[in-house]
Amino acid sequence: MSATEAMNTNAAAAPESTPQVGRVPGVRIVGTGSALPSRTVTNDDLAQIVDTSDEWISTRTGIRSRRYCDREQGESELTLARDAARCALEASGHTADEVGICLVASFTPAAATPSTACLLQRELGLAEDTLCLDVNAACAGFVYALYVAASLLEHAPQPLALVVGAEELSRVMDFSDRSTCVLFGDGAGAAVLERAADAPALTATWGSRGNDEALFAPGVGSVDEAGEPRPSYLTMDGRAVFRFATEVLPKCTSEVLRAAGVDASDVDRFVFHQANKRIVDVAVRKLGLDPARCAGNIDHTGNTSAASVPILLDELVRTGALATPARVVMAGFGAGLTWASCLVEVASS
Repeated sequence: MSATEAMNTNAAAAPESTPQVGRVPGVRIVGTGSALPSRTVTNDDLAQIVDTSDEWISTRTGIRSRRYCDREQGESELTLARDAARCALEASGHTADEVGICLVASFTPAAATPSTACLLQRELGLAEDTLCLDVNAACAGFVYALYVAASLLEHAPQPLALVVGAEELSRVMDFSDRSTCVLFGDGAGAAVLERAADAPALTATWGSRGNDEALFAPGVGSVDEAGEPRPSYLTMDGRAVFRFATEVLPKCTSEVLRAAGVDASDVDRFVFHQANKRIVDVAVRKLGLDPARCAGNIDHTGNTSAASVPILLDELVRTGALATPARVVMAGFGAGLTWASCLVEVASS
């Protein structure tokens, strides 16, 4: 059975259900940060190693270039996470000793253990009683982690949570497969969540649909049917993913608006996962949104998985494209299959 057939079978077996909704009062984002590695890889660069072209990639995805870690310079998922987190803390006006929760969304950590979050605790000098853990929901990971952090923060002794999305996707690319290697890039984005009595609620929705065919990467020590080691390359059924994404992205966006009791016109900015410009364009049309309030950055970042939403959010804040305080809807979708959305206030420090 193909991935598309499997998805259709799963969809038929799972009737429409009332969406799960989470609501955490008194929490807002007070600082953002991002970090992109130093090495820029253009479509023309990739055309030197795989059968593709700038025209083929850009017309199908909207991507012109992406960034890869330069390992000779010591760049990695962890260093990107550290740099993005430091920027977010600085922007928030707060210090590391006020952080009680540190979550990192990623599916490309350098090690199965320890978690990137634990290593980030060391890099940032966070207190040893900081709750640190990684979240793997692939490209929906940052939005998942944001809601988890907000929920934990509600009863935490410290007033701040640090949430990071960080990926080193160049490590899991098969550069002989033009259907995947042209899509992805490395990067990290971060946000500081603050518990405050005068902050509005963070509202979130989420879902999952078990599927290991549409998007898959072998884990540590995986072997093939002959017992031979398998590299951890990411594989993807592009058509199946496109069908899934154009279904769930508008769906979860509509759900979070309904759950929060707000109209789309009340939202200052929609920050969608940057997987493919065509996917976002379809969702924007289905939702009837103003494309100017949904503009992305995939042209120069590629798909950075769990990092894409926070990188875009920080870019909007940093460039002044998002004036704070602002109501922002974030939504992501990815392997799992997973999806999540949230409405949250982004405020100045």
